Amino acid sequence: MSESAFLHYMRTESEELEQTYSERIAQEGYFSFYRFIEDFRTELKAYGDDRIATIDRKLSRARELFPEPQRFSPSWNAVWDELELIFVIKNDVLAAIPLTGRDGEWQILLDNPYSHQQVVCYPGLSFLEAAYLYGYFQRELKPNEVLRLQKVSDLLSVNGSKSASLLPEA
Repeated sequence: MSESAFLHYMRTESEELEQTYSERIAQEGYFSFYRFIEDFRTELKAYGDDRIATIDRKLSRARELFPEPQRFSPSWNAVWDELELIFVIKNDVLAAIPLTGRDGEWQILLDNPYSHQQVVCYPGLSFLEAAYLYGYFQRELKPNEVLRLQKVSDLLSVNGSKSASLLPEA
């Protein structure tokens, strides 16, 4: 399914057209459904407060149109639950942080203070991207792991130079 076809799916109110899209995806198989899911992920990353109702309706409808996504791939057995969880958590984040506080750089931190693993950080995110990742990582959060969504208030940044490197050039 092309991006324009997905956007058309998102804009249409006609159940008949939605059904036509689902039949076409079913005929085209794995790659077409993969593209549909990836386009949905992109939409989940980008939407804001004004599109919550539309995303909710379209996600529910996609679940109805493709009740057995594992037919395309066993790895998609729980894809609707995963996308629904991301949607719900992102909406919680949208409700918790006012519009006036969403500007600037955001980051996601994933840490387990009881292990020797390194802290994982996703810096340089927009608020909407960070809210998406906050939902994305909660699905598989392990006991003792801590997931943080935080706004960067002060930032100093520098890039290294080859001349100052201790490592030989390749």
